[in-house]
Amino acid sequence: MVDLGSLVLLMSIFGWKVAIVYVIFGLIIAVAGGTLIENLHLESQIEDYIRNGNSIDVPQEELHFKDRIKYAWEQVVSTAKKVFPYVLIGVGIGALIHNWIPQDFIVKVLGDNNPFGVILATLAGVPMYADIFGTIPIAEALLAKGALLGVVLSFMMGVTTLSLPSIIMLRKAVKPKLLGIFIAICTLGIIAVGYLFNVIQPLLV
Repeated sequence: MVDLGSLVLLMSIFGWKVAIVYVIFGLIIAVAGGTLIENLHLESQIEDYIRNGNSIDVPQEELHFKDRIKYAWEQVVSTAKKVFPYVLIGVGIGALIHNWIPQDFIVKVLGDNNPFGVILATLAGVPMYADIFGTIPIAEALLAKGALLGVVLSFMMGVTTLSLPSIIMLRKAVKPKLLGIFIAICTLGIIAVGYLFNVIQPLLV
């Protein structure tokens, strides 16, 4: 949900105030949620193959400057290939919202007239699978149609944090109890942040 790429991208689209507040709220959710889970002592809820795994020290080959540049470029290409399909999907959905979904419908469902807009936007992100790069075009389209900032950011957080494919993959590492607590913490945190963004939106634009 929060990384350097998301900060730069959000800053270029929504401005530095929104980007910084988004990152701060994201870190608060992570730290508060992690601290809560730590205090619940749920180590037994990690799958056995992870808890019982052994690690060994492997000698690392020293890379020269040219090797580092080559490796960095390979990582850039690899990341671009992974991100590109989601960007295309996001652009497609954003174009659909721009051209086919009436503005009145967006405002009614996700706008300021609907007190459940943040909750609906968070839940709408669950079936999707993308990173923040894929959600930006959709977010822009929703904003253009009149959705509130908190609703849009809740949608983005929901997609990147609570998407069903991500939850399925996470289930391979943690047991249902811990997974349920993780989902609950993230959901409540995202919804709280969404409503807070709606309140402070006039200060950020």
